[in-house]
Amino acid sequence: MTNFIGDHPCKLDGKGRILFPAALKKQLGEGVVRFVVKKDLFEKCLVLYTIDEWERQNQIIRKQINPFNKEHNRFLRGFHRGTAELMLDNNNRLLLPKRLLDEAGIDKDIVLAGQDSKIEIWNKQVYDGLADDEMEFAQLAEKIMQQSNNEEA
Repeated sequence: MTNFIGDHPCKLDGKGRILFPAALKKQLGEGVVRFVVKKDLFEKCLVLYTIDEWERQNQIIRKQINPFNKEHNRFLRGFHRGTAELMLDNNNRLLLPKRLLDEAGIDKDIVLAGQDSKIEIWNKQVYDGLADDEMEFAQLAEKIMQQSNNEEA
């Protein structure tokens, strides 16, 4: 499993392509050129998965889903809505679908933010505005990690 780290400012060209940052390409490893992109479930950004990670995410979902349950089918439809398969071209560029860029409010200046097994794609201004108050973030970290430790006990 790939672990993406770092914030990488990029620019969209006139055709909606980004030059995939060399640092992220290095984190990918050899031969990885296929991705899936979709709108994030919670934030106004896009999420980019390697094809292997996308398959892993789908395996997690399959374990939780009953295809004969109407509510589960509605979730699946929403989860897969607007997804697109992308490939790095010979110049290490990704062509992002215009409809997804529009849905996420992404224009020329963007940030690719490594987040463990996925890369979030943000409008740079929106991403820069997300910087949480340090004390607020410390409290959130304490709350989440404390919950995690209590569940393990």
